[in-house]
Amino acid sequence: MADKKSAPDAVTLLKEDHRKVEELFADFEKAKGDGRKKKLAEQICAELIVHTRIEEEIFYPACEGKVEEDDLKEAYVEHDGAKVLIADIAKGGPDDEYYDAKVKVLQEEIEHHVKEEESRLNGIFAQAKRAGVDMDALGEEIAARKAELMAQIEKNGLPKPKLTTMSQGKA
Repeated sequence: MADKKSAPDAVTLLKEDHRKVEELFADFEKAKGDGRKKKLAEQICAELIVHTRIEEEIFYPACEGKVEEDDLKEAYVEHDGAKVLIADIAKGGPDDEYYDAKVKVLQEEIEHHVKEEESRLNGIFAQAKRAGVDMDALGEEIAARKAELMAQIEKNGLPKPKLTTMSQGKA
């Protein structure tokens, strides 16, 4: 049994990440108290940093040449837009005037991005599946990398998000 499949496929794992972040955003909206909001925002940032790294390091490269190039380019740019907000949220706190607004805009950006990835007919996931991308092999690779990145965050705290498409991302 165990040798058949040790991890869910790539799309299942990525969708699980999407659902988890959606729950965290919903919890943030309902949260009372600065401490609770800060903790939830940090969880959102951690999840999104890991998720974007996994997609950019593993999933998107596996999709190159198999998924509409413009869709992948847009996904990278959407990630960078989210990373700018993530960095701002991570260095701030609930006492910042625009903190809640930044989390809300990040939520809206992520909801848009998820919709484009998960669209049943033309989403990146659907295109990759139709093109025969090996989702089982990618799932194993994604699961291992996610565990590694989460352990790094646990040990060292949130890393600064790495921008892919924006030149001002060079620190």
